[in-house]
Amino acid sequence: MPKTKGEENKTICEVGTLISDTGKLGVVTRILKTGALQTEFSLIKWRVNYEICYLDGDIQIIGEGTLGKLIEQGIIVLLQ
Repeated sequence: MPKTKGEENKTICEVGTLISDTGKLGVVTRILKTGALQTEFSLIKWRVNYEICYLDGDIQIIGEGTLGKLIEQGIIVLLQ
């Protein structure tokens, strides 16, 4: 999902957004923006990632493109 000019700083959802992932409840706890993680390897290209904590204790990091596709397909539903 390529971003147009002026959308570079927009994200799919905000920290604190409640989600339903195939019926499993979770909350977006962090948004890791492009280049937010410092590394000595300059070849790694970072993208926007979302940290989601589920009520069962599971924590997942999902890339923005993947999250967008899962929302479009109705697999993940934004509740708030």
